[in-house]
Amino acid sequence: MRPPLVIGALLALFAVMAGAFGAHGLRAMVSARGLEVFQTAVTYQVYHSIALILVAILTGMGLHRRLLAAASGFFLAGVVLFSGSLYILVLTDIRWVGPVTPIGGVCFMVGWALVLIAGLRRQRDFQR
Repeated sequence: MRPPLVIGALLALFAVMAGAFGAHGLRAMVSARGLEVFQTAVTYQVYHSIALILVAILTGMGLHRRLLAAASGFFLAGVVLFSGSLYILVLTDIRWVGPVTPIGGVCFMVGWALVLIAGLRRQRDFQR
């Protein structure tokens, strides 16, 4: 599964760029709380970029492709909804995006649950 690898690497690159922007460019523009929220967005983007790369590796190890493909979709949706809404909130002060953030968090949880199920199915398959 090449798309999760490519998307994960691209999102990781953007997360590093966003982190550098947050550390150097935003300091004079937003409050300390805004910087903290921005850093949270960057952190979760990095984690889930790595998760996408992990999904690509696990697929190559023979784990359930459909479950891992679904997990990668949820991880991507989580980055867009969770991190994206926090970026928008900090950079534009548009408050209506705040309720979108927890939906992204749920997407992350569903993605990890799918990876867990894929791993359990693989273990069960080996026991037979």
